[in-house]
Amino acid sequence: MTLSYQSGDNLSRGELTALYESVGWSAYTNDPPRLEAAVAASLHVVTARDAGRLVGLARLVGDGLTIVYLQDILVAPEHHRSGIGRELFRRAFEPFGDVRQKLLITDDEPRQLAFYESMGFTEIRDMPHPTRAFAKFS
Repeated sequence: MTLSYQSGDNLSRGELTALYESVGWSAYTNDPPRLEAAVAASLHVVTARDAGRLVGLARLVGDGLTIVYLQDILVAPEHHRSGIGRELFRRAFEPFGDVRQKLLITDDEPRQLAFYESMGFTEIRDMPHPTRAFAKFS
């Protein structure tokens, strides 16, 4: 495995669609032009490539001053449990260490809970002060 990480990588619609399809995120791949535009409009994108092939991506949205939101972090299944997700996460948030609010929403799966907790995140319900989160999906 020859891994390289980049910020501001020039991503093609085809490679984005292939990566998102590999993890089953069909809500994104149903509209490839929208996916490409969304990634391009992100505050910060970090990619992982294995011998040139896109195998991972993390993207943040927000203002970069008071809030950053981890919108997507994904790694091709054949590269799971290799440390790529952890490195993407670290590199994505690195430029925003002084930002107070760092957020994400994810599925309710034990592996994801363990991963995000290991990266220093706390579930909303476990915060030391009363906090609420609201969402609306269309």
